[in-house]
Parts: sequence; C-alpha cells; structure tokens
Amino acid sequence: AAKAGDSEEGVIPYLLETLSNAGPNEPLQHGGCLAVGLSAMGTADKQMYEVLKNILFNDSAIGGEAAAYGIGLLLLGQSRPDGWTAEALTELLAYAHDTQHEKIIRALGIAAALASYGREEAAETLIETLARDRDAIIRYGAMYTIGLAYAGTGANGAVRRLLHVAVSDVSDDVRRAAVTNLGFVLFRQAERLPPLVALLAESYNPHVRYGAALALGIALAGQAATEAGATALSMLSAMHDDTVDFVRQGALISSALVLMQQPDVFPAIKPFREKIAGILKEKHPSTMTKMGAVLAHGLLDAGGRNVTLSLSSRAGFTKASAVVGVALWAQHWYWYPLQHMLGLSFSPTALIGLNKDFKMPTQFTAHCATKPSKFAYPKMTEAKKEEKKERVETVKLSTTAKAQARAAKKEKDEKKDDDVMDADEGEEKKIEGGEEKKEEEPEKKKKGPEPLSFKLSNPSRVTPEQVQYVSFDMNQRYTPINPRSKPAGIVILMDKTPDEPEDVTAVEVPTNDGNEDEADAPEPFEWSPAMQAAGASA
Repeated sequence: AAKAGDSEEGVIPYLLETLSNAGPNEPLQHGGCLAVGLSAMGTADKQMYEVLKNILFNDSAIGGEAAAYGIGLLLLGQSRPDGWTAEALTELLAYAHDTQHEKIIRALGIAAALASYGREEAAETLIETLARDRDAIIRYGAMYTIGLAYAGTGANGAVRRLLHVAVSDVSDDVRRAAVTNLGFVLFRQAERLPPLVALLAESYNPHVRYGAALALGIALAGQAATEAGATALSMLSAMHDDTVDFVRQGALISSALVLMQQPDVFPAIKPFREKIAGILKEKHPSTMTKMGAVLAHGLLDAGGRNVTLSLSSRAGFTKASAVVGVALWAQHWYWYPLQHMLGLSFSPTALIGLNKDFKMPTQFTAHCATKPSKFAYPKMTEAKKEEKKERVETVKLSTTAKAQARAAKKEKDEKKDDDVMDADEGEEKKIEGGEEKKEEEPEKKKKGPEPLSFKLSNPSRVTPEQVQYVSFDMNQRYTPINPRSKPAGIVILMDKTPDEPEDVTAVEVPTNDGNEDEADAPEPFEWSPAMQAAGASA
C-alpha cells in the first residue's frame, strides 16, 4: 500500500487492481482480500463487496476463506434488519449451506460475527438463526457473534448463553469458542471472569480448558498486578504442565498476555521467563507447546516492551479494531498466518508531550510517585557465552610417568638453593606490591536506598498500571492545555515563556518508500513432510 502514493485514496484502488490481476493465484488472492477488508474496515462499500463476493463464489478454499473474512471486515458493525447489508448476510448464509469447504463455512460464520459487532439486542435474530443450525461450524460462528455483539458489555444474558453452550454442545470446537468469547464479553469487568471459568479450567475436555485459558488472557491482558490477574496466573500456571499439548500452548500464550509490561521485580515474571526458555531449549518438545513458548516470548517483549494488548481506549470506549484483531487472531487454530492480526489490538503505552509545532520539548517532565523499579523496563535477554572446552590430557604409561618424576625431582633439588636465597627479596617485593595495590584500588561506592519517586522525561513509557502514580508539574515551563488530562498518550503542551528559545526534538516522519529497509524475499522452495521429519531428527 505504501507504493500507492501519499494519499489514503490511492491505497484501496491499488489493492483492488492488484486483486483483479491476481487471477487464479490463491496466495495473492488471500492476501489481497484481507488487505482490502482491513483498509476499508466498516465502510460497507457495495462495490468492494461485489469484488470480494465474486472471489468467494469461485468456491476456492483458500481464496474463498479470505474473501469471507474481507467481507466481514468490510461490513463490520453494519448488520441491519433492512437495507442491502441484510440481503448480503442472507446471501452469505445461504452460500455457507451450499459450499463443501469447511474453511469457507467457518469464515462466513466469523463474517456474520464481525457484521454484528456492537449490535447487542439487534443481533439476537441472527444469533438465534446461527445457534440453532445443525452444522457445528455455523454454531461456532454463532458463539463469536454473541461475543462481538456484546463485547465489553458484561451482559448477563450473553454470559449465561455462552456458559450453557460451553457445557452442553456436542462439538468441541463450539464449546471452545463459547468459553473463549467470555473474554470478549467480560473484558471491562475482568474480575468476574476467573470465578466463572474456574471449574471450566479443570474440565475433562481439553478444548474447554484451552478456551478458558484464552478467555483469561484476552480479558486480563496486562493486569497481572490486580487481584483478578493474580488469580488468573495461578489458574494458568496449573495448565502449563497439562497433559494435552494445545492446552499448554494456550496457557503459555495467555500467561504472557497477562504478564505484558511487568518489571523484573514482579514475582511471577522471572519463573515464567525461565519456563519458556526451558521449553525452547528442549530437543524434543511438542511442536504446539514450543510454538506457544515462542509466541509467549514474543508477547512479553511486544513492540519493544512499549505496547500492551488493550480492547478499550484510554477514554474507556471499546476499540473496534482491537476486538477484531483478537477475534481474527483466535482463528489461528485453523490458519496460522492469522496470528499477525493480533497486532491490531496492541496499544502504545507512552507519554509524549508536543508543543504548538508538534515537536517534543526536552524540558517537559512528569512526576511519578513510586519507586523506579516498580515500572522499569525488564533486562534485555543476554546471549549465552560459549564455554571453552578443556583439553583432556592423554594417558601416560607408568614408565614415562616415573622418568618424568625423577627428572622433576632432580630439577627441584638444583633450584632449591636459589629459591632460599631469593625468598627474603621476594617477600619484600610482595609486601610493597600489596601496599601499592591497596592504594590504587578505588573505594567501592555503596548503593543507597532506592528513591521513592522519580521524574519522567519526554517521551517516556507509562504503562496503564503506572498512570495512577503519574502527575504533571504545573510550575514548569510546559504544562498541558487541559490540566485534567490523563498523563498518558499524546499531550498538547502550552509554553508559558514563548519568547525564550526552545530545546525540542523533531518527530521523524516515516517515508513512503516501500523498499526502504525491506528484507529480501526468501528463495523459492517446495515443502514436504519429509523435510520436517529430517529437521526434527537433526
């Protein structure tokens, strides 16, 4: 899209042109459909809908799946009882019953869920239609329709329905989706979730346990310091050693989400980092468990440790793009490239002060009334030093050893007299050298007590848990235009002495050169299961 030009108007036409030129190239169709959906999210553009629908009706599993996701993104929150969107949803659901491709059916169920985002009671008719369907894949979509329609509302009716399906449906996929969507519905009232899923986390069904783990991670991301976060971590740690590999994977990923941006002084962070490091070092771990450890490691350090997963804005509104990102990311169970969608839900955690020219004054600071270590960056992972292997001495024959011992004794007797004569002189030098060493050795500085507060420079990282300790100094040169604004995000500053020279840092504007710092494409290769088996044996 960067090659399309400076204006946003050039992005979508470029993507549509690329999509039309893709022909039968399924991977290109897949990427193009998702790109169009993300670029035109929530616009309900009928022309783009027709383009994506034509690809969908080609009945290609890969291209059709992405086209269905793209349509869902295009119709985000646009489900209405009348109008062309209602006709479109009816047409899509009819096609879901006609096609034989499970990937397309599942994607159409998620598309219906995306179209119902935030609709609450207005989506009840669609929810009933999907939930009563005989096809388990369509009922799977019904669970996400409930989760997205009531996202962040904490509605008791939605929670009750999800819990009922979680223990009664005959399909493991539907039950897993029902428990997972509790995280979407209750993320604003996260303290309600651990008691609700406590028994589900110990279910005999591993799919239900996985769903419980994912729900905890979604609703309590970055909230490890709260009471609900501590309860969730305790439940998740019990699942780290589950007998089923994908449950372990879900527990590791969700633990990383809960522990995002926690400092090294937090009690649970060090054991967890050691846990995932140990899994990564194992020679023959389960592939799914190792994948969970890799993702957990990446989530702990996401965005250079400057972002956190947040489904709501700082003002308290539900972020549609964040909810969509997590909902699509959860589909990586079936199609692993959708893991990249999680980036839509990341929210930067920074305090950036800007003057009237949108530059950062270096003299602007904020006060944090707590110890620096409480919200400090974790230490960077250190590369392991290679241990030098000691050379093993060769075995000596007894006759050789005796001959060497006699030679050494003779040499020792000859030097004995010389050593006695030099003993006194050597002792004097040793004493003198010791005194000089003591004089040259600098005195070690004693580490004082950690300060109880510190200043934040401009810009600085300010985590959601840290905001309550941060305040503005209204006596400095630069003060916020709105003194009651939260000390997080971008804050516009007022200069009390505009006539004096400013010491500012200019904000670097990203370039539109799509080839800048771009990695080279990998060499073409053909994959086969034998290659994976060969890599595992190596």
